[in-house]
Amino acid sequence: MTAIHQRIASRSLVKGDKLPSIRALADTLGVSPSTVVEAYDRLVHEGVIRARAGSGFYVAGATAPLALAEIEPRLDRNIDPFWVSRQSLDSTPEAIRPGCGWLPPDWMPVDELRRAIRRLGREGDALLVDYGSSRGSPELRRVLARQFVAEGLEVATSQILLTSSGTQAIDLICRLLLQPGDTVLVDDPCYFNFQALLRAHRVKIVGVPFTPIGPDIDAFERALVQHHPRLYLTNSALHNPTGATLSPQVAHRVLIAAAAHDLTIVEDDIFADFEPEASVRLAVLDGLNRVIRIGSFSKTISASIRCGYIAARQDWIDRLVDLQIATNFGGPSPMAAALVAGVLGDSGYRKHLEAQRRRLSRARQQVAAQLAEIGIRLWLMPRGGFYLWSQLPEGQDASKLAQAALAENIVLAPGNVFSISQCVPDFMRFNVAQIEWPRTRAVLERLLSENVIR
Repeated sequence: MTAIHQRIASRSLVKGDKLPSIRALADTLGVSPSTVVEAYDRLVHEGVIRARAGSGFYVAGATAPLALAEIEPRLDRNIDPFWVSRQSLDSTPEAIRPGCGWLPPDWMPVDELRRAIRRLGREGDALLVDYGSSRGSPELRRVLARQFVAEGLEVATSQILLTSSGTQAIDLICRLLLQPGDTVLVDDPCYFNFQALLRAHRVKIVGVPFTPIGPDIDAFERALVQHHPRLYLTNSALHNPTGATLSPQVAHRVLIAAAAHDLTIVEDDIFADFEPEASVRLAVLDGLNRVIRIGSFSKTISASIRCGYIAARQDWIDRLVDLQIATNFGGPSPMAAALVAGVLGDSGYRKHLEAQRRRLSRARQQVAAQLAEIGIRLWLMPRGGFYLWSQLPEGQDASKLAQAALAENIVLAPGNVFSISQCVPDFMRFNVAQIEWPRTRAVLERLLSENVIR
């Protein structure tokens, strides 16, 4: 099927062309005739080909217009907050993706997922076909509430709203609390999709320099006085992209300043399970008064099962429920929530996380040493997670390096896609689980030595 689609798209097959017979194509591809029959049936169903009784199969309909975006060089596209996402999501299976933001399949809890899927198949029909409740699966919300209480965050299940993803959680909060023209503080650098989503809400984005112990608190306080922001969006644990951890002293000052200036804080806690020991959390210190906690399970369980959450004050949750019904008619798929709850409740998942943290610790050390061999220096060694925020040799441009590497089928994450002020042109975020060092080293070493990226 894929080969025929590609030949039609490239104009090597056009309307009216006859396709090979079932037996001829089966012999050419080395597959059974039944496989070709199934493929042809699907293509007929899609309207791509049509059958003529006693004659064979022919290309049907008008040939689709050429998609210029698919045939022009990808390296000509602007490097902006969407660039890394586009390249990571759309790259071929053969690509190496040290710039992407997730773990490879063999690092994920697939055994626990398969067990959860088998249990799901034994559930009642309603779970498989009905809408979920307005707040999402009670079972998963109870699991989350117990986890939060273990951290010292007392929260009722009614204060937890399940969402279709962590991104949707931020989107709902922005819809609730912001108007076009409002100001939002973010870390500089910060997760690039924070910028993309906030721009979609037509708000002003102000960056606060980020240090190894959290936001530059003096700059943070000045920004509150000068810009009067409504929201501050951040990671406390294992900050993306830097891997830094918020210190208790900075957390204390952030909360004092937020209270003085009526600032709401959105704390994205997506990397919490990668920490060897839990660090300070703004939501725990604040008790969900002016801090909203969000998270998802795409990094730890599965990016294919879209499910996130919001934990917040009861009055905000009540209003967010109505917003989610208006925009999505409820939260995540009940099946998705059931799968997440099933994995979280699986006794093997805790062992998986422990083994994964040890594996990531070894990978961080190894990749940091390998990068140092070719002159790429670490900003800091994170306590956990899979990102290394690193500085290229003097005079190198990370965006040009990323464009050149893309031609070699390697996806990188240049520093300025994370920066509001564009102040880190020589930095790169590396995913230690996706780097495939021998091939990546060969490409990086050669490109770093070429003048074209200086």
